[in-house]
Amino acid sequence: MMSVALNERNVYENFDQESDVLYFKLGSQGLVSFHGRNYNRKKRMTAEELRSLTNEKNYFQISSDCFINLSKIRSISDGTVYFGSQNSDAKQLHVNRRKQYAIEQVFQQFSQTK
Repeated sequence: MMSVALNERNVYENFDQESDVLYFKLGSQGLVSFHGRNYNRKKRMTAEELRSLTNEKNYFQISSDCFINLSKIRSISDGTVYFGSQNSDAKQLHVNRRKQYAIEQVFQQFSQTK
């Protein structure tokens, strides 16, 4: 029983950028704020790591400093991107109508290629 607990991954300390992160925001001097289902974590990254992260196919830029994980979107409506049920307290981001339309287009293409 103890070995099972030791093998479980601590998502806060050792998160996977593709499967655990809902969205991230770029800060100054390489500081990135990652937002997961149950956590927010800041991590300093090198210029090369940032370039690699922002070029990931799963992420779509919705503002100058914010990227969303397309594989984690559950729905998009009324200017809001939902990362869980609309009726829950799951994380969500507000976007303008023009950006919502762009996200819907990219999300549709992304979903078809999965």
